[in-house]
Formats: sequence, C-alpha cells, structure tokens
Amino acid sequence: MAIHGEGAVVYSAGNMLRFLVFSTLVLYGRSTQDVPETNARVVGGTEARRNSWPSQISLQYLSGGKWYHTCGGTLIRQNWVMTAAHCVDRTMTFRVVVGEHNLSQNDGTEQSASVQKIVVHPYWNSNDVSAGYDIALLRLAQKVTLNSYVQLGVLPQEGAILANNSPCYITGWGLTKTNGQLAQVLQQAYLPTVDYAICSSSSYWGSIVKKSMVCAGGDGIRSGCQGDSGGPLHCSVNGKYTVHGVTSFVSSLGCNVSRKPTVFTRVSAYITWINNVIASN
Repeated sequence: MAIHGEGAVVYSAGNMLRFLVFSTLVLYGRSTQDVPETNARVVGGTEARRNSWPSQISLQYLSGGKWYHTCGGTLIRQNWVMTAAHCVDRTMTFRVVVGEHNLSQNDGTEQSASVQKIVVHPYWNSNDVSAGYDIALLRLAQKVTLNSYVQLGVLPQEGAILANNSPCYITGWGLTKTNGQLAQVLQQAYLPTVDYAICSSSSYWGSIVKKSMVCAGGDGIRSGCQGDSGGPLHCSVNGKYTVHGVTSFVSSLGCNVSRKPTVFTRVSAYITWINNVIASN
C-alpha cells in the first residue's frame, strides 16, 4: 500500500501477496524518500513463550481450499476481534484462530471461528493510510472459550497517552526481516514508545504521523513487518499489559529503519467507537 504524498510511502503490514505487489510499485521509479507501508511484521524479535500473549489471534484467509495467515489481531470479547482496517478492506473469506503459537502445526490449544461480520471504521481510506482510522472490528460466528491459552486483551482508558519510552512489546507472525519469510512461531520484540512530539518531527515521520497513532521502536533493529499488521502493541501500565496499539504501518524503505518507528493505531482514541459498534451489533 504505497502512499504518495509527504514525499513518503507507507506500506501496511498485510499479507505477502500485497507486500510483493506494493514493493514492486515502490521499487520502480521511486526516490529514496520514505513512505508508509502497511505490511508490518516482527523484525529483530525472539520467539514468544508459548501462549504468553493469550489475546493474540491469527487472521487467516481462504485460498484454494487452504487457510493462510495474513494479519494479527486482538481478542477483545469472546466473539469480537480488533484488527487493522487495511487487513480486511477487501472481499475475502476470513477466519480467526485463537490459542495459536506455531502456524505450521496443531498445538492442541487452537480454536478457530469464522468471521460473521466486518466493521471497518467509517473514516478509513485505503488510499491514505497516513490519515489514520486504520482499525476494524470482526464479529465471530460463535464465542470462543476462554482458558489459560485464550484470554481477552485489556484495552486502555479512553484518551490515555503513554509517556515517551514506555515499555511495550509487538507480537506477530510477520516477516522476520525485510523481504524475508513469515515466522511460523509467534515472535515478540521490545518496542519502547516514541512520543508524538518526537515521532512527528522532521527527522522521524513528520506530518505523516497523527495524534491518533502510537509510534514505537525506531532503533533500526527491531520493528514490525509484513504479516504483523492488525496485531497488538502490548504496553506495561501499572504492572499490567494493556493493548495500546493496532499495528498499522512501517517505512517503505524497509521494516527496521532507524528513526522510522513502527506506527500503530492508538486504541485509546477509539474506545467509544469500539463500545458503540459492539453494543449495536
């Protein structure tokens, strides 16, 4: 998903097919200027301890009779999942897998549920990722069972803003390096927050970043990448992990680019919308 404007390109962290198409579009006739890219995945991370992030889900699409991972997400009710709008703004058959760890094998802890309804934020514009609103809710066809492997993500209070350098982790099965391969086991990477004043400065993302977003990372080593999109940014607040972000985009120049932190939809900006959607559906 190349975004032209601000002299930058943004890619979403969606599935590999889109990433390959987008990167081809960007490679030809583009300058070395940066743009957002919505295909985020964990780069520079380590394998997560099995089921240590029990609200993490794998969003999968059906193709040729098989299911393929495309994005992450967070279980927020037993029959509702929060993910990125860019993950689900096209017509495909989706399912959600909870209790997942290794995508290539049956861990014995998984539960799958078909997606019955997709509610994309009404202001989302797939041609302008940097405008924000990259959030969607998925209503599942049935409730999943909560257990030690499957738990609801804790959302922040409305309007909550994290201090600079707050401790957070990104998790996902995205690419482990730019143009690499999807991870088969869930990865995690420590990504401390970068506050809006810094992230919106000219040496970082500039005006591409909005106040309705959260920046994290930017050390040039650890980042999100393709396949992580829609997944959570877990931040430690008062000793408890809260989902403060939905993985949205990284730099088109590469996933782990110095001073181009991974950018997330700020969950605390959408609490009222989330509650209204769930109450009315």
